[in-house]
Amino acid sequence: MAVDELDTRILRLLLEQPRTSVREYARILGVARGTLQARLDRMEREGVITGTGPVLSPAALGHPVLAFVHVEVTQGHLDEVGDALAAVPEIVEAFSITGGGDLLTRVVARDAGHLEDVIQKLIGLPGVVRTRTEVALRERVPHRLLPLVESIGRTARK
Repeated sequence: MAVDELDTRILRLLLEQPRTSVREYARILGVARGTLQARLDRMEREGVITGTGPVLSPAALGHPVLAFVHVEVTQGHLDEVGDALAAVPEIVEAFSITGGGDLLTRVVARDAGHLEDVIQKLIGLPGVVRTRTEVALRERVPHRLLPLVESIGRTARK
């Protein structure tokens, strides 16, 4: 979906002030509430806006260890293993990938011992051949989309 300058301004506000009302967003942007609501509805319908819930911190929930676990899968068992990964609560994301391995998972754990327990659980899943784990030491660039939104907005103005 192409976004224009107004869409970009709306998205910036949503990211910077997520708890503000639609009425207040409209006032800040200088547009009618109906216009803003129509834009929001369209961006939700087209998948630009995918959620409005809070962003949670695994560390604050007692899971400060973050690891990326590559999972190699027996040929023909990717869907089965993917479904099994969804049943492991410590796996917060999983992606099919190219390169070394078939799946890349983002795993959170209470400590190194708990991480090992999770990895052992993964190794025991039917269809998993092997895993390779990389532990994150420090987050250098937090998850962000505002720079991308602003870049797209600059392109839309040209």
